[in-house]
Amino acid sequence: MAASEAAVMSSSSLKTDTFPVLETAGTVAAMAATPPARAAAAVVAAAARTGSEARVSKAALATKLLSLSGVFAVHKPKGPTSAELLNRLKEKLLAEAGMPSPEWTKRKKQTLKIGHGGTLDSAARGVLVVGIGSGTKMLTSMLSGSKRYIAIGELGKATDTLDSTGKVTEEKPYDKITQEDIEGILQKFTGNIMQVPPLYSALKKDGQRLSTLMKRGEVVEAKPARPVTVYSISLQKFQPPFFTLDVECGGGFYIRSLVSDIGKELSSCANVLELTRTKQGPFTLEEHALPEDKWTIDDIAQSLEHCSSLFPAELALKKSKPEKSNEQVLSCEYITLNEPKGEDDVIKTC
Repeated sequence: MAASEAAVMSSSSLKTDTFPVLETAGTVAAMAATPPARAAAAVVAAAARTGSEARVSKAALATKLLSLSGVFAVHKPKGPTSAELLNRLKEKLLAEAGMPSPEWTKRKKQTLKIGHGGTLDSAARGVLVVGIGSGTKMLTSMLSGSKRYIAIGELGKATDTLDSTGKVTEEKPYDKITQEDIEGILQKFTGNIMQVPPLYSALKKDGQRLSTLMKRGEVVEAKPARPVTVYSISLQKFQPPFFTLDVECGGGFYIRSLVSDIGKELSSCANVLELTRTKQGPFTLEEHALPEDKWTIDDIAQSLEHCSSLFPAELALKKSKPEKSNEQVLSCEYITLNEPKGEDDVIKTC
């Protein structure tokens, strides 16, 4: 640790320990009625009590954190990947509980398990379902359950990622496309259909994500079309070149592929400009997704209690591990709390 960092930490610790003591009326009275040496001793004793109370409070929070178990939802903003957001959540919880700490190194090995049930594109926002404790075993149901999206597409431009973050690969006219034209083809994309996943996706080849291989400049063949389900799709707004869709679909469905295919069906091209996941399984963006300022141990505990009623009893009590699948995007982190976080933290796919 650098000297400047040590100095800052020392100063911060001293301020935290002594400031509450100087503010109490009892301490001030004791200092006025006793010699300087005894007054100083009183300050030290009061500071020790304050520090002890703080440690007890942190220990209680750590115990509560480790007792959390179930499934809840957070609001993912545009920008971070789902994995990055999960890591941010984990770090906030560990910091609030003061973990890892010397007190925990004296105990048996403790583990916090946390994961998310389904990747949301970094450029997208909305509901991200999170499992904590034994709740990670319930996340597979989130992958196969229904999801709902609001997507804004842009006609006339195609990109390599099928959204606005990619490079433009093609441009075609769209000026003759009408609202009726779009509404007329939506039925073709409803029900059980075949869909080709995007090249930039979380799907894997030889253990590596296709998106990672693409960014390296490697040649990647498109995955074959696979069966997916669209429960409903409707056009909410059309203001050329932009159109807004409300889509409810099953697991494994890509909105980017849908918008691209709609553009092709209209003899043009299209990409996703904005994407919001408004529902995943029983979790909705408005009612259940916690914003970042609510990522506290107490708020999550309350959310877990509130969300427990969303699942059938047999699912909530299920103990068996989910079946493995290369197509499932399920991230679970096992963090050992009696060791400092580092590059050797184990990240497993369940």
